[in-house]
Amino acid sequence: MVLPLAVLVLSLLQTAPAQVAPKPSADGVVATAKKVVVIPTDAEAITMGVAQIVSMQEKGPGSDIAAQWPYEGVYRVGGNIPFGYRVGGTSIASMALLGAPGFADDAARKEAVSRAIDFVTSAITEPLLSPDYQGGYDVRGWAHCYGLRFLVAAKHANAVSAAQLPAVTAAAAFYLDALKKTEIPQVGGWQYARGPGIENPCSTSPFMTAPCLMALLEARADGMEVSPELIARTVKALELTRGESGYVAYNATKQTRDDAQQIPGAIGRMCAVEVALAHAGVPDQKHLSFAVESFFKFWPELEKRRKKSGTHLAPYGVAPYYFFYAFLHAAHAIEFLPDVERDAARIKFREVLFTVRDENGTWNDRVFPRSAGYGTAMSVLALLQVEVTKAHALTHAEKPAQ
Repeated sequence: MVLPLAVLVLSLLQTAPAQVAPKPSADGVVATAKKVVVIPTDAEAITMGVAQIVSMQEKGPGSDIAAQWPYEGVYRVGGNIPFGYRVGGTSIASMALLGAPGFADDAARKEAVSRAIDFVTSAITEPLLSPDYQGGYDVRGWAHCYGLRFLVAAKHANAVSAAQLPAVTAAAAFYLDALKKTEIPQVGGWQYARGPGIENPCSTSPFMTAPCLMALLEARADGMEVSPELIARTVKALELTRGESGYVAYNATKQTRDDAQQIPGAIGRMCAVEVALAHAGVPDQKHLSFAVESFFKFWPELEKRRKKSGTHLAPYGVAPYYFFYAFLHAAHAIEFLPDVERDAARIKFREVLFTVRDENGTWNDRVFPRSAGYGTAMSVLALLQVEVTKAHALTHAEKPAQ
């Protein structure tokens, strides 16, 4: 779920052929047909990105306290940004602030995250986040997924005060229970575009199910009750969406057949699925390497949709919100590459990421200024994956799913 936007000129690579990548020089400069991009150090980019995220925290409807980073897309509920995007966007922004170096000594960050904790915990009383609903297109699952992930991460970062701990414990339990209750019957996994009646089977969405599997693994490592059976069903649902080559379908109810023509639009979910399965103890090196290779080959196809109107447009059905989702999971997947491939892929990834960075140090996938908080958070998290993956390996080690 999920989760995880200023109007600016599109990257110079928008119209480049899929196989063309920017050419870096030895001094950290990428030259392109339209501009020269100076690549900062990761520390510089993260510091600037964190400052921008903190500055974008905003008040929610009916509140006098800046505590949210809503993701803004075209979807509305009653004319308003849905709570799934509010809690999901706030949680993803907060996870970036928690993960960036220096959190413990940064008063502004700590205060911003504390306010976000209060918002995410209080949101469980919102009827539009209840796991009891009728199905249809609905994004509350992004709140269940990322609200849980954020609260677990906040505890690990010692960002939860003694006064907040009871609410954090209750809210984390609520979000986990909501995931359990909204799991797709028979098929497994999760879906934000279900048919009527959540008691009915429907296709599983790897786009949503992969981060939900990560949420379950993180909750279990935190001592919460997550059954091996639920993990195994979720793994099976993800494997259902993957073809023999490693192509991952948009949705699936039965075993996916390969569709090589659609790989350019599948690269984000391909990386996400391989990362989640690796953390669940069922890695597939061949498929993971293919996912990373496909990301580098085809990411300009995603760039064609960044900061554009519309949602799932032909030929690949890629919406703007898919852009930084793909980048974060590609960065994470790179950390699972063989040693001989990893360093070169890290360098190549950063060369690409900084070509789509805006001049003020933010990243944005939409035409809405507000959603720069999400894009910047996802990009900061991508830059942090080297250390995040090391920490995850130490604290979230999993046995192979049965």
